[in-house]
Amino acid sequence: MRPRQARRDVYRKLAKKRGYRSRAAFKLIQLHKKYGIFSKGDKVLDLGCAPGGWLQVASKYVGKAGLVVGIDKRPVKGMPENVRFIRKDIYDERIIEAIREVTQADFDIVLSDLSPEVTGIWELDSIKQIDLSERALEIAKRVLKEGGTMVIKVFQGEATDDFIRALRKEFEEVRLTKPPASRKESSELYAVCFGFRKGPSGRR
Repeated sequence: MRPRQARRDVYRKLAKKRGYRSRAAFKLIQLHKKYGIFSKGDKVLDLGCAPGGWLQVASKYVGKAGLVVGIDKRPVKGMPENVRFIRKDIYDERIIEAIREVTQADFDIVLSDLSPEVTGIWELDSIKQIDLSERALEIAKRVLKEGGTMVIKVFQGEATDDFIRALRKEFEEVRLTKPPASRKESSELYAVCFGFRKGPSGRR
């Protein structure tokens, strides 16, 4: 985004005014208002959580009785009391073990706003995004409870349809949406997935 465009960015201004760490916070707020994602007391896992905008939003919605666990390879500090942070790459082989050190309970919700380092080459960026999304789904299948919810970002591209079909095998309902806070020129979509089918083995 060009500097002049950034100055005109309503959500960037609102984020600064309301104390959110990123304009992306409003995407999650809008998704919750539309789909009712969170409940008080929920346990939430946020993959790729830096700089912390989604952690702030989830923390507010789940309340003091809830727990929000954020994971990122970049540091995140100064979060509310009901937030725990794990500094790790999502591809780390010990990621599930690290999550279980924070809580043994399965999560009600898994969030993923993961994005690759954008090259500007649409086909390449889409492939990178789907790879991140597949890794996020792999983690979710290990830690999400039966009937749980996932919110995951995808870029529109050739592999997107295949990934959405994979989601529909794992969840009872998958809805694709683009919240108003997403930039118009962005190819991002969010899949809001309800009713995780954990299976008898627990997918451990």
